[in-house]
Amino acid sequence: MMNIDGINERIKQRPPFQMIDRVTELIPNESAVGLKCVSVNEPHFLGHFPESPIMPGVLIIESCAQLCSLVIESSGEDADKLYVLLKVDGFKFVKAVIPGDRLEISVKKTRSGGSLFAFDAEVRVDGNLHAKGSLTFTKVERRSVYER
Repeated sequence: MMNIDGINERIKQRPPFQMIDRVTELIPNESAVGLKCVSVNEPHFLGHFPESPIMPGVLIIESCAQLCSLVIESSGEDADKLYVLLKVDGFKFVKAVIPGDRLEISVKKTRSGGSLFAFDAEVRVDGNLHAKGSLTFTKVERRSVYER
């Protein structure tokens, strides 16, 4: 189990773009289960959609991606590396995510080799499937991101 302090030691994102609130299961380099509590106070709800707030799909994917990064780098010791989302495959949004929902996100590594890592992800609310798909990441040197 990992609370917000443990998560902050391991991932690079911070509010308002930090999308994992708690990790309930973590098997390093294999899988994880985490939670994201969706609040009406999140800034994206101001415009998506003001009178019918729905969490944008891209932020649901980002929630999954952040949990995947904890699986890949569970020790938090690889500070000079970034795990960059390379590909999103077959993501389906089955039911809308709205304020008050608690996302139960599960990710499982399906393959890895060299600097590539692939995962299957599922997002549930109250046990009901809301989204699922696959994500692929690559590991890069932090300094290389800003080289031109």
